[in-house]
Amino acid sequence: MKRFILIISSIFFFFSPLSIFAQQEIPILVYHSIAEYTGQGSKELFVTPKNFEEQIDYLRKSGFTPLTFEQWQNIHQVNKPIFITFDDGYKNNLNALQIFEKLQTSNFKPVGTIFVISDFINRPNRLSNDDLRAMVNSGLFSIQSHTATHPDLTKITDYVYELKGSRDKISQITGQPVIALSYPYGNFNDKVVDETKKYYTFGLTTTPAKYSEEGIENEPLLLPRIYIKHSTSLDEFAKIVEGD
Repeated sequence: MKRFILIISSIFFFFSPLSIFAQQEIPILVYHSIAEYTGQGSKELFVTPKNFEEQIDYLRKSGFTPLTFEQWQNIHQVNKPIFITFDDGYKNNLNALQIFEKLQTSNFKPVGTIFVISDFINRPNRLSNDDLRAMVNSGLFSIQSHTATHPDLTKITDYVYELKGSRDKISQITGQPVIALSYPYGNFNDKVVDETKKYYTFGLTTTPAKYSEEGIENEPLLLPRIYIKHSTSLDEFAKIVEGD
């Protein structure tokens, strides 16, 4: 009888929600430009609207639940959570908005997070104040910080302007809290993390991995992300989000 109870207890442990959650791996994707490549800039940082639409449609058909960082507490409560992020705040991210609107259904709400460089807002090829407000008002985008001027944070001293200043400016434009920072170039160290947590709850790196909860110090400020590139095929995309 004792042996039977031990076996049942072991089965319950391995299949309990807590053990499943501990093994959960969550993809956090990073995009830059959603546009055709025209020969300027790094080609791999461009994903065509056609490919992007196919990728988001794959998520819809495969039962994924896109989330923003305001919804982080839901990662253990939804089916196949995923985060879709965009760095730099390019004007062509409006193409992503159009695709999200096109693919949204009663059962699938594609949401994303755009990390904008606050001093670059309103430049010709960047999102404007009105663009950012429209994206927030759509209910499909969260606007967060990619610093004020996009410096290597490991080589600066004025963290207040880059971190607090950008946070406050973006929040003033959108009317929403700014709780997440994308580290420029993915560069960070202990000093950067210590400064970041004064103003933000989450810090996004470019460490190429899925997020898996390990309980390490400052874990929400060390979130990994996986690049989706111009050359990423739909099969490769599926492998990235589904795992091996």
